[in-house]
Amino acid sequence: MSLTLEQITAAMPEGGLFDGGWRYSPQPLKLTKTEARFLGSLGHPLAQFQQTCDELYRRSAAGKMPKWIAEVLDTGKPTWMVELQRSAGLRESMPRVIRPDLMVTEGGFALTELDSVPGGIGITAWLSRLYADAGFPVLGARDGMISGFSSVLADDGAILLSEESTDYRREMEWLAREAGGGRTVESAEEYMPDGRALYRFFEWFDWESIPMARTLADASVEGLPLTPPCKPHLEDKLWLALLWTPALKPVWEQALRGSHLSRVREIVPKSWVVDPAPLPPQAALPGLEVNSWEEVAKFSQKERRLVLKISGFHETAWGSRGVHIGHDMPQAEWSEKVHAAMADFEQQPWIMQEFHEGRVIEHPVFRDDGSVEMMKGRVRLCPYYFTDAQGHTSLAGALATLAPADKKKIHGMRDAVLLPCVVE
Repeated sequence: MSLTLEQITAAMPEGGLFDGGWRYSPQPLKLTKTEARFLGSLGHPLAQFQQTCDELYRRSAAGKMPKWIAEVLDTGKPTWMVELQRSAGLRESMPRVIRPDLMVTEGGFALTELDSVPGGIGITAWLSRLYADAGFPVLGARDGMISGFSSVLADDGAILLSEESTDYRREMEWLAREAGGGRTVESAEEYMPDGRALYRFFEWFDWESIPMARTLADASVEGLPLTPPCKPHLEDKLWLALLWTPALKPVWEQALRGSHLSRVREIVPKSWVVDPAPLPPQAALPGLEVNSWEEVAKFSQKERRLVLKISGFHETAWGSRGVHIGHDMPQAEWSEKVHAAMADFEQQPWIMQEFHEGRVIEHPVFRDDGSVEMMKGRVRLCPYYFTDAQGHTSLAGALATLAPADKKKIHGMRDAVLLPCVVE
């Protein structure tokens, strides 16, 4: 059972689905039964983790927990947005779509990001249909992605897509058509409120480019359906570091059910907030075992199997633009990036994570002439979880990105392969 390149290109909607190309494969990516079970059970713990993050932020902002938690999460955000995300009217509003970015490693999965405004929903839906119609039992089923998306946006709802996200326009227009019910894609910059339920496909850092952004955010407090909600703190990577902050260990253990906390910690690499505040002489950055970020900046190549990432409220915080891999750059450049992150702390925090190497696999891939070669590569797996109106979070499908084995950063690059998944 396999697809031909001719069949795949013939099935592509007119005009394509994305600005830019990628490679194709005659077969989906195979997951083990253990991997598939893990993914199937991951959505609820991740949703609980996000809810716990929101509650910890609110308690910190209200002075019921250390105030530094909310303060670091609010850094760089406009006052109106900070005040709005703390409002009682948004207490129950949570992202309805969760997409973790998971590196497939020799030891399991390593989470590099938890995305609440993910691209790829339409592409994953299209690939799932394409391979299911060829006879493959794809993870999430043929129309799982379309059903999942339909569950989070009402029939007559609108997808608000910004110029910043214009590369995704065609896939979102395809998704809206296939979901049906009068759903449309509208320009976020030109949209005038008309009472429709809204799916936000723009980043909050870009709010000044979108005239109605603040108006829509204010209206959501009064009941306008807007998802993902105006809670930019939930879109910060800082939470991945706060999860491992020693001072918060008892807080997490009290706030998040033990099995959920264990599941999340199992996949989140050790992470740190790059806070330049001096430590006492007898203290050390846990796991790094040095007394200052100055010492981290001097790490040798062997010591710096670490990833430096901008946290969230910034134009470089999506894709791979704000990501720097320590052992993949000269020492002088690494030192420069660490010092820049330290200097940014008061305006835009950064985090550092342990680097987890992706497992090398071989998979059949089409050449341009339609022949097939075996490609060695590493996989980033993006499962999509949707939370319906009853609060049930379930897996709808998964997109695998297979990048050449020599690439450290894995994303939808031209020489990568995008695949749905099946279970062995």
